[in-house]
Amino acid sequence: MLAVLCLTATCGSIATDRVFVERTGPDELLKLRAGPSLQFNVILGLPDGTALNQKSCVTELGQRWCLVSLADAPGISGYVSADYLSGG
Repeated sequence: MLAVLCLTATCGSIATDRVFVERTGPDELLKLRAGPSLQFNVILGLPDGTALNQKSCVTELGQRWCLVSLADAPGISGYVSADYLSGG
């Protein structure tokens, strides 16, 4: 899990963008991972249309990964490939 230290009273207002999972295929799920690469464990699978809160993105080994949380369950967060996000 990721630990975040908040130093101000505005911690809850960290800027996020609403994005959606897309292009995973009819019987496939986008893997929400514990870190920004294929080497990290899968937390869960996300179907097309899942709403996410995008917090930040990084590039690792040529692949762009975004830290996201579930829009309907913000306590669940992890990294997904930016290739499968839209709307942000």
